[in-house]
Amino acid sequence: MTGPAGDPTSRTPSGTPGTAGAAGTSGTAGAAAGGMAAPGGAGGTARTAAGTGHRGARTARFDLLVVGDANPDVLVSGAPETPPAGQAETLVDSGTLALGGSAAIVAHGAARLGLSTALAAMVGRDAAGDFVLDTLSAAGVDISGCVRHESLPTALTVCLNRPDGDRAILTAPGCLPAFGPEHVPAMTARHVHTASYFLQPRLAAGLAGLLAGFTRAGATTSLDTNDDPAGGWRLAPGLLAACDVLLPNEAEALALAAALPAGPVADAHPVWPGAEEAPAALAGALAALTAAGPITVAKRGGRGAVARSGDVLLGARGPALTPVDTVGAGDGFDAGFLAGWLASGDLAEALRWGCACGALSTRATGGTAGQATAAEAAALAVQVQVTGAGRA
Repeated sequence: MTGPAGDPTSRTPSGTPGTAGAAGTSGTAGAAAGGMAAPGGAGGTARTAAGTGHRGARTARFDLLVVGDANPDVLVSGAPETPPAGQAETLVDSGTLALGGSAAIVAHGAARLGLSTALAAMVGRDAAGDFVLDTLSAAGVDISGCVRHESLPTALTVCLNRPDGDRAILTAPGCLPAFGPEHVPAMTARHVHTASYFLQPRLAAGLAGLLAGFTRAGATTSLDTNDDPAGGWRLAPGLLAACDVLLPNEAEALALAAALPAGPVADAHPVWPGAEEAPAALAGALAALTAAGPITVAKRGGRGAVARSGDVLLGARGPALTPVDTVGAGDGFDAGFLAGWLASGDLAEALRWGCACGALSTRATGGTAGQATAAEAAALAVQVQVTGAGRA
């Protein structure tokens, strides 16, 4: 097939671009802690010597379709804040190669939780692309919706992790800007999640229409924009209205609200449940974003999360864990939140699973090595305290 603006791409065998199909459902396993049904078994794929095998994207029914970025992460710990130049070699504490890309990490985490999960993404026809697809396939993610660019490389991210938990992120976008809605194949899914909006301009330009098509087919939708390297933070008209759930972190929520045409608004509920969990600026940002259409959930790292759905206001905080590495914790939260949401339809329960999975993902280096199983998530979710009440 021929990609946008003459950029050649190829799909894994039998996959073709298309539009959303009718929404489907898949079975669930037995009950988890708290009375919530645990997510069902994942539908996997297998890479063969000839390429990437799959189970047939256009006929399979998935719990979750994730659309967005996929790349390797090179995680470096112990690097100086500014590495010396002059061809000087600097020794660091550790270096790890791991699956990266917000969408890929969410898909990997959802499959580990037992959701039947597919990913639509673009990688290059290179060793980095092989690594990404092999890692996802081994985790049970259906990759028949992934395309390979014939000339542009797979994106690559280098994370320089600091002892205080902060990190500098360097990303070579590779083929990400070439990925667009036309590359997303016809798949049936209960929910469609998209990620890394600002790294994929072709996808961003048509995302509202793409999500609207999935909504008409019966799916629910969500968006985690992630960071905007350009600092503009403007979303396409109608995009928030096309999303059922928006999943930024606190800084992203503030920036997205400030970039709205009307700007942030005063919160009509100045006293939130657990007022310390929602400072005035964040409360106003959530009010503005939710007014545009979606349930808005702001992730706050070790301080948990806050959420707004209409007039329903919730704060959630889990037990304190000592993190090994926080890379991908927000994506782990997304996977857990969506698993809880699809299993229960309850915003409070989804927050519990999001907080549990976000925390557990920090147990190991990288975004996927510490991701939770359904049993692990359920055991920790019951310890997450949710203030406020309501069903979205």
